[in-house]
Parts: sequence; structure tokens; C-alpha cells
Amino acid sequence: MKPLISIVLGSYNRSKFLKEAIKSIRNNGIKVPYEIIVVDGGSTDGSIKWLTKQLDILTIVQHNRIMVNGVSRIKKSWGYFMNLGFKSAKGKYILMISDDCVLHPKAIMNGYELFEKELTNGRKIGAVAFYWRDFPMQEKYRVGLAFGNKMFVNHGIYLRKALEEVGWIDEDYYRFYHADADLCLRMWRKGYETIDSPNSYVEHSVHISRKVRRSNPDKEDWEKYLKRWSKFFNYSKNTINCKEKEYFDHQFVYRILIRTSLRIRLLYYINKIYNLNKLKKLYKKK
Repeated sequence: MKPLISIVLGSYNRSKFLKEAIKSIRNNGIKVPYEIIVVDGGSTDGSIKWLTKQLDILTIVQHNRIMVNGVSRIKKSWGYFMNLGFKSAKGKYILMISDDCVLHPKAIMNGYELFEKELTNGRKIGAVAFYWRDFPMQEKYRVGLAFGNKMFVNHGIYLRKALEEVGWIDEDYYRFYHADADLCLRMWRKGYETIDSPNSYVEHSVHISRKVRRSNPDKEDWEKYLKRWSKFFNYSKNTINCKEKEYFDHQFVYRILIRTSLRIRLLYYINKIYNLNKLKKLYKKK
């Protein structure tokens, strides 16, 4: 049966987190046909061996790391790799999450049903953003806003037709960062809206693979992003902002990340102690 939703993840050397991300997809309560596509950048931690044994996953392997003066560098852009997955997708919708994320239960169906409802009502929707937080450093969940009020997707669902219309992710202009915000702005110029799904939540583990993150060209991509879009908007320091909301994780999804990483476990308890001391100081002042 042809999938209605194609779920695409990029991955590199995050075997433990990748397995939890996949598990959160499989256990998400998806009631429509779907497929899972993983684009692996040449992992050496056992990810590829594990992926090839998963009968419900289409795995695309493209080795993407070379050593330059002792530093790991990427050969192809983030957009190039995500486009491999996007263009292979068969679904009407393409859901994008990271390999260091876990989805809250029903996040996918909540986003999908909202998308279907709004399209049926005649709105020209190109993407639906999921609320996410960097655990354990952030308490509130958020979606990204470019230039004040133009929402974009860090994790969420795209309409495949809209992606095709704008020529997919720009894989030549950016190396790694800001191509997601750029994509939604390009869809906006074609008349597509990006909206948020108020009942779709994601936990994101930002404090892993630091060496890999440091090798990604943030400053260069940021300058390119500003150069392209500042002519359409008034530039300010808050060019990338966010819309935040509070949500109590009553199913304790975050515990999956604590179990998976010693670093996150330590940060979690440090954070708890810091906030407790902060409350004590406020109490003493009163």
C-alpha cells in the first residue's frame, strides 16, 4: 500500500539515539500507511549494520566525512542528504525529524490531521511545525520564527507537492545550517503558509556529538542566509526567534533521553540542583 506519510531522518554516528527515535515513530500511534527513510552519512558506530536489519526502514548510505588537517569535514551539504530522502519519499506528506529526537505519543497523527483539515478548508499550507525543546536545558517548547513572524520547521511535516514546487531544499547555497528556515521562506514566496501543530511535541538532545556539530559551518551559512533574505525584511538581532509554549510532559518522554546518555543525565541533575538553589535564593529574599 502506498504510504501517506514518509518519515525522513538524517543520521551519523548516533546509534543509541537513532534507535530511540525510530522506536518513538513505531510507537507513535500512526493510523495511516507510512514509511521510514534514513539517510546515513557513513556511520562507523554500528548504525548501518542495525539499519540494514530493519525491514520497515529504507536505508540510504552516502559516506560524507573526510579528514582535513585532522578535522572531520562534510563533503556534501545537509540539504543534499535530506533531498536524497525527500525525493525518494512516496507519501503525500514528508515528516522530518532528527536522529537525536524522540517524538511524544500521537505527535504525528495530530500534525497530519491538522494538515488534512486545513487543506480541506482551502488554506494553502506548505508545512506544519512541531513544538520541540533542547532537553534538559529548556523547559518550554518552541517553534522557529524567521524575521519576526515567518514560521519554519525544525521538526515537522511538509507537503511534498510544495517541496517539489520550490525545488526542494537548497543544497548548493548552504552547507548545513539555516537551510530549513530558508526552505519555508521559499515556500512562503510561493504562497504557502507554515503553521504550528499545538499538540505535536518533540524532545531534542542537543548536547551530543559535539565534535560533529563543531565541524558544521554555522557562521558562513548565517551570513548567506542574511544576504538572501534581508532584502525582503528588516534585519535585527532577532532575525531568528521563536514562539514558545508550556506543556507538561505527563508521559515522561524525556526519561528516554536520560536513559540513553550519561551526559544528558548529568546535565539534567545539574539543572535540577541549579533551579532548586535559585528558588531557595528567591525564598530568602522574600
